[in-house]
Amino acid sequence: MTPRKAMDKSYKKYLAQLKKDPGGFYIFAEPLDESGGHPANFVDYECAFAADHLSQLHPHSILDVGSYRHFILGLLAHLPVTTIDVRSRQPICAKETILTGDAKKINLPDSSFDVVLSLCALEHFGLGRYGDEFDFYADQKAFAEMIRLLKPGGRLIFTTTIHRAEPSIAFNAHRIYTYETIQRFCSALTCVDEKFYNHQNRGFCSLEEITSDLKWWDVYCGCWEKK
Repeated sequence: MTPRKAMDKSYKKYLAQLKKDPGGFYIFAEPLDESGGHPANFVDYECAFAADHLSQLHPHSILDVGSYRHFILGLLAHLPVTTIDVRSRQPICAKETILTGDAKKINLPDSSFDVVLSLCALEHFGLGRYGDEFDFYADQKAFAEMIRLLKPGGRLIFTTTIHRAEPSIAFNAHRIYTYETIQRFCSALTCVDEKFYNHQNRGFCSLEEITSDLKWWDVYCGCWEKK
């Protein structure tokens, strides 16, 4: 008997058993099979990279620019975070300060934060996907703002899309950068750590192992220090 047929047989057996003796519950069929190894994808690796560096730094002030919402909610259990979002929303945690606005022009003083965090956001700026105005150079402007807002010695932790083909734009979903483009963005910073995630192998890899497919992407994870 194949594993699938064994699962179907087991499912039918226990469904019938529950319907016969429901214990006060209403029973209805909704078959799912998520057995096997626990799934992991690029988001897990990006968040793990950021969490590892944040745990080493113990920052007093953090600015988040467009990172995964659930990662920020977890971070707020330990630290206050200022977040900026082009889409208006209300804080649901007392430790969060929300600024509504465009990442390419942030109304805050220079050298305000120990850490600036931005997970898989840079590639979206200025393409209109999230209701922001079209600006071809919005990613460069936003990156410059992140650096401006860092204190000297502060860390910029960011992730973004990368491949070994030429820089490209899947309009209006996202940009795909090359390593050389990312290096230019970070020319005023000092690299502390960087890693590359490969979708095919589902794990960190070398730069040479990331995709060279023009229309596909892997992930860059970087931690950089302001001089």
